[in-house]
Amino acid sequence: MARFKYSGRDKKGKKSGVITASSRREALLELKDKGIRVLEINEVPETFFTKELTLGNPVKLQDFVIYLRQFATLIRAGVPIVEATAILAEQTESKSLKKVLLEVEQDLREGHPLSAAAEKHKRIFSNMFVNMIRAGEAGGNMDETLEKLAVHFEKQHFTKQKIVSALAYPLTVAIIAVGVVIFLLVNVVPTFVDMFKDFGGELPAITRFVLSASDFMQKFWWLVIFIFLAFATAIMAIKKNKKTKYYLDYFLLRMPIFGKMLQKAAIARMTRTLSSLFSSSVPILQAMSIVETIVENEVIARVIEKSRNSLEHGHSLTDPMKQHWAFPPLVTQMIIIGEQSGTLDLMLAKVADFYEKEVESATDRLKSLMEPLMIVVLAGLVGTIVTSILVPMFDIFQHVG
Repeated sequence: MARFKYSGRDKKGKKSGVITASSRREALLELKDKGIRVLEINEVPETFFTKELTLGNPVKLQDFVIYLRQFATLIRAGVPIVEATAILAEQTESKSLKKVLLEVEQDLREGHPLSAAAEKHKRIFSNMFVNMIRAGEAGGNMDETLEKLAVHFEKQHFTKQKIVSALAYPLTVAIIAVGVVIFLLVNVVPTFVDMFKDFGGELPAITRFVLSASDFMQKFWWLVIFIFLAFATAIMAIKKNKKTKYYLDYFLLRMPIFGKMLQKAAIARMTRTLSSLFSSSVPILQAMSIVETIVENEVIARVIEKSRNSLEHGHSLTDPMKQHWAFPPLVTQMIIIGEQSGTLDLMLAKVADFYEKEVESATDRLKSLMEPLMIVVLAGLVGTIVTSILVPMFDIFQHVG
């Protein structure tokens, strides 16, 4: 969307201001509808302060799934693609998606196909989406293609939400625990320091440790914030570089408890995407290249790259997968059956269904285990600080008595 500064007249006299629209023509039409006769209109150059800043994909997966469902329904009802896009641009609650759909609508009215119009907005429409739409345009089954995309992204959203919900609880409790500990060390523990000094004698080891931690926190609180920010910045930098991200993903997949869950989620994403692409008649080598870029795990992506190279040289798709620890035998066996029977898309869908259910049960088990564990950890941290204060106080009372 662009911003246009205009000046004109309406029934009340002179009128000027700024309007947002996908094109100059649309801005003029909108102003005309408002009863403004435009005398001058110019596009406002985009600056750092007016630019909309977003990280990652600015459209929520849930909003994108709703868009695909509604799009498929409209196409099946016989509504032309241009009109369907215009309707969805008006209905969507996502500002980012609305902005893009208005631009896509403009391209469609100029005669461009949907795949070409979508390809201009890679942050919203992935390579998978563009290629499946292109296949749907060639095959004349756009409604079926959109339905497949909706199912694909819906299942992806469900799996992602399961993992997020499993990790959210321990992360939330950990943040609360750190906050409580810092509060006690900075605000509560120092009030007892003078009392312990007046008491004299040697304090218990646990009390000395907590007092030292409190003193450090009061003097070097800025260092704690710096370390946290440095750690977050380092993780972001690691994820941007493919070589370093490989080692991060390797570490995450090898982690106890969490690693298996992340491995199953990555395999589910890979097989679901391949199945959707194959069922839409996207060429297998092209499909493998697409999956490499969207699997979001460099360990899995490298194996897929080797599998693609294996296919290019006339070998089996599963040879590199068999030799890698990240791919369980079930995956390779089902793919072999699919290759031999000509039902590779169906076999991959079955593998995806299996691992999506595995992720669901794994996250449910993880949540049931983590809840009591995190409560014990939080109680242990607070209990340690409270004990460090109470033990010397009992000694003071006994001495006074």
